[in-house]
Amino acid sequence: MEKIEGLEQILQRAKDAFKAEFGDEPTIAAQAPGRVNIIGEHTDYNEGFVFPMAIPLCTVIVGKPSTTGKIRLVTSSDIDGSKTLEFDAPTETARLSQGTPKWANYMKGVIEHFPGPVSGFDASVVTTVPLGGGLSSSASLEVATCTFLENLTGKELSKVDKALLCQKAEHTFANMPCGIMDQFVSCMGVENGALLIDCRSLQPKTVMLDKVKAADNNEDIVFLVVNSNVKHQLTGSEYPQRRSDCFEAAEKLGLKSLRDATIGNLRDNREKLGEQVYQRALHVVSENERCLKAEECISNGDIEGLGRAMYQSHVSLRDLYQVSCPELDQLVDITMQVPGVYGSRMTGGGFGGCIVAAVKSSQAQTAIEEVHKKYTHKATAYIFTAKQGAGIVKI
Repeated sequence: MEKIEGLEQILQRAKDAFKAEFGDEPTIAAQAPGRVNIIGEHTDYNEGFVFPMAIPLCTVIVGKPSTTGKIRLVTSSDIDGSKTLEFDAPTETARLSQGTPKWANYMKGVIEHFPGPVSGFDASVVTTVPLGGGLSSSASLEVATCTFLENLTGKELSKVDKALLCQKAEHTFANMPCGIMDQFVSCMGVENGALLIDCRSLQPKTVMLDKVKAADNNEDIVFLVVNSNVKHQLTGSEYPQRRSDCFEAAEKLGLKSLRDATIGNLRDNREKLGEQVYQRALHVVSENERCLKAEECISNGDIEGLGRAMYQSHVSLRDLYQVSCPELDQLVDITMQVPGVYGSRMTGGGFGGCIVAAVKSSQAQTAIEEVHKKYTHKATAYIFTAKQGAGIVKI
């Protein structure tokens, strides 16, 4: 099991990197967590339901305002391309645009869309969220950047506005048409709780996770997250095509979104939709039902019901939405064979990344050992409890 670095340690690394690069001490700091989605995948851009929690892995940004009119950034992350970047702060007549290195585009997008003037500053970025692991490293960086800018400028945004701004940054500067879930839970995460988010109304419902216990002995349940450490190379059209399939289904059904569809609607119109669009839509509609069922199960302490919903979600993502891969399927199969594991599923966008499993706390280490013994690649495993969302850090 991977050791999870504490916030103070991450902050110190960021401060050390800042001093090494800029020869000064930072004066402001912000952090934003990654997330794991317990259930509710590829539903957020269909105005559906999602059920994520913020995790202890996070991005920390430390910095200091400058009078140069320049923004200078440095990261210690293991990334492709340059780890430093310098550019002019935006003005009314000189706006920011995409460029290289790619990691900085997430920050530039937030700076560009931040309401009000942003002057020059120096900043160091450190993250413990694995890049490309399906735990929302991009949203963590965006939300940390926005929280840092709030501290820098003194302009505070509502959590909903902050999440929407960060989503817009990802759409326009990273060219990823993501839903709202990742940014939302990074802003609004709750200690020891998950958020059932209605992606149409943007209303979250906090569900405390300590209500759910093992069925046989009332033992605590933990969420085991295993990173496959595999990311399949994609053509770039996989996610936009699935999103387009969903929108096509809603249009052919005469609906605003698949949020309003029923399984009966889909079956009655299967021929009109065509098989691929039908399967994509069937996943979304059934996943919304599973998401609501999972929240009900946790609230009622029904761990077996939660586990069933999680595994059914994986099967749907594998067979209908077709975003799983052999490595994720293998990890789900391995964990589902361990006594004390109630449910397991891929989490995140798919084609690699992580799985999440609901497991008795006493059996979590056994599950990790089985993964390391049987998985054909090298996995990274974490045990997560839910954490608070983004915030300013005292420095």
